[in-house]
Amino acid sequence: MSSSIIFVIKAALYLAAFYLVYAIFLSKDTSYGRNRAYILVSMFLSVILPFITLHTSRPLDIQFFGKILNDVFVSATNEGTYSVTSLIKQVGTIKIIYTIYIIGVALFLLKLTADLLNLMVLIIRHREDGNRIIRFHSFNTSGFSAMGYIFLNSKLNPGEVDDIIRHELNHLRRYHFIDIIFIELIKAFQWFNPAAYLFNRSIRAIHEYQADQECLNSGIPVINYQNLLLNQVLGTKAFNLTNSFSNPSLIRKRMVMMTKRRTSALAALKLAAVIPVAGVVFLAISAYSDMPASEQQQGTEIKTPGIPVVYGADAYNSDSEEFKSVPFVVVEEMPSFPGGDFELLKYLGENTIYPEKAKANSVQGRVIVRFCVNENGGVDRISILKGVDPELDAEAVRVVSALPAFIPGKQGGKAVPVWYMVPLTFTLR
Repeated sequence: MSSSIIFVIKAALYLAAFYLVYAIFLSKDTSYGRNRAYILVSMFLSVILPFITLHTSRPLDIQFFGKILNDVFVSATNEGTYSVTSLIKQVGTIKIIYTIYIIGVALFLLKLTADLLNLMVLIIRHREDGNRIIRFHSFNTSGFSAMGYIFLNSKLNPGEVDDIIRHELNHLRRYHFIDIIFIELIKAFQWFNPAAYLFNRSIRAIHEYQADQECLNSGIPVINYQNLLLNQVLGTKAFNLTNSFSNPSLIRKRMVMMTKRRTSALAALKLAAVIPVAGVVFLAISAYSDMPASEQQQGTEIKTPGIPVVYGADAYNSDSEEFKSVPFVVVEEMPSFPGGDFELLKYLGENTIYPEKAKANSVQGRVIVRFCVNENGGVDRISILKGVDPELDAEAVRVVSALPAFIPGKQGGKAVPVWYMVPLTFTLR
């Protein structure tokens, strides 16, 4: 579940970044073919790029900390206690969010399927052999095109029919319906993302601009064509999946674009703006390093018998074989502890013992331990990111080093090491 949520969030960030470039640099241009291609490629890349990762051996300026577990609380008066309330809340919240997301996807896909079925029924009932024009009575629109057919309102005047057919034929020739199906699928899986709706509106506007331009290029006077548009402004569209001639929300923009000065070819250079924007997003969410730059300070080795553990950057700088494979911080399939995170925290809480010497000296505090779940599911590379006292630090290291084996994490189907971080809070109360 976590990997799918991560993927959806990454895709949403890419989509938002691509739309930002479109809105700022391209949306007002009259290069309709270029803008259409940009939108389609952007939506495609927003699905593909989350699968790509850049693994670096040196920390980048934009960092992640690995999987951070909830606090484990160890009481001096009741050894083995731990906090499950925060974990239950976290797991419960994630499940609720995931459930809401899946329900949303299902509803959007159901609506998409229903619209397609309605169109197919309309075609089957009213089509004539060898004729791609279907007359209808029940929809409050002058005409629309979809699935290779042109749908016309039977109430249209004969003088209006030819121009509307010409307009809708342009939609069919450019296969605009395929664009709509593609973007509706993306929108179904990104229904929570405003960028998906904005891109959807933009691609539909571009479709109309292209069809209008073809009609004007064929010799229809601009004034006559604009009057036709105004005469056909009705209340609603027939289907969400269609290119509707009289879509009222686009009438004003279409009329403006008809008379707008054509964009020069040099304007295509503005596409270069997408490179730094996409690059920043890529580094932020797809470039993984083993250690945050803020943690690159020297530390002191913990003298715990049989447990080779170091503080801070010593783990990163070690030349031993154990430290040559740099761990990931997020992978497609995160490591799994037997029974899940709840059992992991339960194990840590029940097996951590408050040191007697620390009790006697009234020492308490929060120890942050970082460890790696290696390719075999074992725990190694244990280090203290934030220590409190040698006794507490050593106990935190001891209990982490005794963790049972995990199911290892995987990236690209291959088992890889993954960083974990867990805070253990020792309290005298």
